[in-house]
Amino acid sequence: MSDWLVLVLAMAGACAVVVVITLVRQRTASEDEDPSETPDVIEYMTMWIGVIYAIVLGLAIAGVWEARSAAQDHVQAEAQALHEISERVRVYPSEVRDRIRADVDAYVGYVVHTEWRRMADEQQVTERGGELLGRVRADVTDHRPGNDFEAQAYQPLLDQMAAADQARNARADATGVTMPPVVWWGLITGGLITIGMVFALQIRRTGRELVLAGLFSATIAFMLFLIWDFDAPYSRGIAVTAEPFLTMFPGAGG
Repeated sequence: MSDWLVLVLAMAGACAVVVVITLVRQRTASEDEDPSETPDVIEYMTMWIGVIYAIVLGLAIAGVWEARSAAQDHVQAEAQALHEISERVRVYPSEVRDRIRADVDAYVGYVVHTEWRRMADEQQVTERGGELLGRVRADVTDHRPGNDFEAQAYQPLLDQMAAADQARNARADATGVTMPPVVWWGLITGGLITIGMVFALQIRRTGRELVLAGLFSATIAFMLFLIWDFDAPYSRGIAVTAEPFLTMFPGAGG
């Protein structure tokens, strides 16, 4: 099922629940009940519950968005470091240069076509990807510079290799979800309480109030969907892509 279909169903379901409960409540209410006589304390509590829940939602969205941005930065850093390695080895002998570039291309192609699907489906990287990157590391570190020009390029290549390895490790750490289950329980429970307070205000007098209550519930459902979607940076609808690899290594997309 598409993530966007899940969003539509969640928002429609939230609106439907509010409408159904409100209509049922309107039919079962006593004739002498006056919706305008809501105690002030209930209105005050509803306001503060809504404010607190809005702050919690804002912090949760900011947290998962920051994690997603960091995941994108890891991909960009890894692709950039590998690109620098491919470019800097131009000073090496052709045999060494071609071997390093071929191994870099093999690693990038594997990440784009195989490992990325594994990250999306199982939220983890593969051992094979680590082996291919280790082959690149061996190519870079095992070459003995034959002249001063190669020696000057050797240390920067090691630095870029370390940057690529660090970025891969960071990408591996970011494949899972970032929100612990207890936070999800708090977000869902808080949403139910916040929507429930709408009924405490006896929203059932006009169609306009009913529409606003439904839109309010749909908005909460939308915000929870965004948090859920951003929570796994590589595997859901608005996921981090392998675009940096494809941009710097056009041949990897073939």
